[in-house]
Amino acid sequence: MTILYTHPSSKTHETPLGHPERIARIEAIEARLAKDDFDGLNRKEAPVGTKAQVGLAHPTEYIDRIEAAVPAGGFHQIDGDTHMSPGSFVAAMHAVGGICAAVDDVLGGVDMNAFCATRPPGHHAETALPMGFCLFGTVAIGAKYAVSQGLNRVAIVDFDVHHGNGTQDLCWNDQSIFFNSSHQMPLWPGSGAAQETGAHDNILNYPLEPGADGSVLLNAYDEEIFARIAAHKPEMLFISAGFDAHAHDPLANLNFSTEDFAEITHKLCDFADAHCQGRIVSTLEGGYDLDALADSVAAHIRVLMERSA
Repeated sequence: MTILYTHPSSKTHETPLGHPERIARIEAIEARLAKDDFDGLNRKEAPVGTKAQVGLAHPTEYIDRIEAAVPAGGFHQIDGDTHMSPGSFVAAMHAVGGICAAVDDVLGGVDMNAFCATRPPGHHAETALPMGFCLFGTVAIGAKYAVSQGLNRVAIVDFDVHHGNGTQDLCWNDQSIFFNSSHQMPLWPGSGAAQETGAHDNILNYPLEPGADGSVLLNAYDEEIFARIAAHKPEMLFISAGFDAHAHDPLANLNFSTEDFAEITHKLCDFADAHCQGRIVSTLEGGYDLDALADSVAAHIRVLMERSA
């Protein structure tokens, strides 16, 4: 069955009262996945990542700077949105370790797919710049790690409501990685225009207008996005699974439903079956309405479980 990677350190990365990226997000997901219909998950504890793994995407000086920023107590604010607490660096390292272990498991045939329910998220962290709640570019690290383990080409699909500017930055010059981001525009962080295509035409941004529902993205997959990804000939598919495009999410203005996320996952599984031997590694990004987040993660994982059975 689908592999689920988690780690208790995700609940030691604390943020200030009222911050949307909070421990309660993981608690809501854990409570939903504790129900009987998820008994079949292959649950594993995410190992701590290595600095060598993080170094696939970030320079040593940056890694050391983030580690040195850990406060002895309270919070250290490293930009307008991003905070560190005493447990933040360890949590981020377990997020990296989890996605790399998931790659190992999927490549090793333990299962066709895996989901990493860890925090902090990662897709806004640029090469040497933490931002947008993110410290390390987790999904980009996972993709680069897969290539380091012998794959020639991989693809990342990011359906978070915010543009994955960090992943784009980390993959801009990497012709082994194709990156697709669908996101609301205009919206923070302000990047992600269709004209941003990467050094090797390896980036496809698909901006969505405020108010768009899931059918717009589903049609875009069929009409344009999947053909572009297929042309890259990926051997593994990564998903930056942000659920803040949900109609109930407080941080944006798209109108995806829980069922839309299930259908998106079906389409991504179909693509992976046709082009990547079914191999998928998905990792949690955004989603800030707790009920919508828990329901959408459950819908996403339920499809992954059905397809790996």
